Amino acid sequence: MSFLVNFVRNFLGCIIALVDIITRPRKQKRSAQAQQQVEQEIQSMALYQFFACPFCIKTRRALHRLNLPMETRNASKGSEFRTELEQQGGKTKVPCLRISQDGKDTWMYESNDIIGYLEQRFGSVS
Repeated sequence: MSFLVNFVRNFLGCIIALVDIITRPRKQKRSAQAQQQVEQEIQSMALYQFFACPFCIKTRRALHRLNLPMETRNASKGSEFRTELEQQGGKTKVPCLRISQDGKDTWMYESNDIIGYLEQRFGSVS
């Protein structure tokens, strides 16, 4: 039974991911200098995610729209990033945005919170 549930979940997730790729929004435009500064700032961030998770897809769409080429880390079972997320973040929940600043890591969960944070920080066109 659990095999069937996982199969259906993964199948539907892949369909959602395909629709996401087909219907991606346009990227936010910035000057080359402003984009370079943004890319430098996001070097201290990483998004822990699952490929077919609807909330992760929603968050990745926001990354695309905001033109934030951030590192994404697959937190699937058996992954080193899953272990890292659990041990350092405190729980295995995705999406999770890891923000490293001044030698301290902040782990932000919930897609709406992550998107809100990114929009506030990077949403205005420079």
